[in-house]
Amino acid sequence: MAIPEEAGGASGGSPIEALDRGLRVLEALAEAGPGGSALGALAQTLGMNKSTAHRTLAALRQRDYAIQDPVSGNYHLGPRLVHLVDRHLDRDNLPGLLSPALARICEEVDELVHLGLLNLPWVTYVAKVEPERAVRVWSRVGSRAPAATTALGRAILASLPSVPYAELRSTLPAAGKAHLAEVIAAAKEQGYATEYEENEPDVACVAVAVLRHGHPCAAVSVTAPAERMGPVRAGEVARTARRVLQDMLPPGLAVVATRPSAVSAAAATAGLATG
Repeated sequence: MAIPEEAGGASGGSPIEALDRGLRVLEALAEAGPGGSALGALAQTLGMNKSTAHRTLAALRQRDYAIQDPVSGNYHLGPRLVHLVDRHLDRDNLPGLLSPALARICEEVDELVHLGLLNLPWVTYVAKVEPERAVRVWSRVGSRAPAATTALGRAILASLPSVPYAELRSTLPAAGKAHLAEVIAAAKEQGYATEYEENEPDVACVAVAVLRHGHPCAAVSVTAPAERMGPVRAGEVARTARRVLQDMLPPGLAVVATRPSAVSAAAATAGLATG
């Protein structure tokens, strides 16, 4: 079935036809999936003649936006597109990309929300949204805290294939490696990490990791007075943050999966009071 051309401009056609053809070819290659598409099938799908499709593909291949399999002759999306996506989702762009989601989380839970990045052995605060209610917690964008003792850092660490304890040694909590291993195990089970008065008296945090292509790239936390962030509310806040992020994260970003059956057990064995 041919992919229809969308109207554009006063005449109903694209204002830049060559660019429009190139974009339509890229969309068709994306739809074709890992097997790619032969020239004839691609031209038929797009409703254009083969010579036009071939010229368009040649231009895309020249810039690595499309590649051709030397064996099958099929065309595929090229590595340049992956590079563009990675640049768009780069750490430096995350505060802007996640700003709407941070604002929505803050609105729904009415607490202070942070976005943090891991810079071992620290976590750096790169964005925050303050609630309308008075905030009793001081924070500053650009400041940093030990990854091992913050919910932000623990959420990211729990999403790594293995915890880099050697790099965290200088900033481990007073209880040491065993305690950190316990709270990270709980974070893996729950799908969120917690911290209770380990950095500031009377302050508690809960955080959810953000993944890029399956790997942790950041975390979002909610910070509140400890009196308002007991274990039950921590779970509720984490679920709210996860729901909002799932709905509002741009393509290419996701939240870490949870294990619903283990949430209650993890909260009982390593709840806020232990981490």
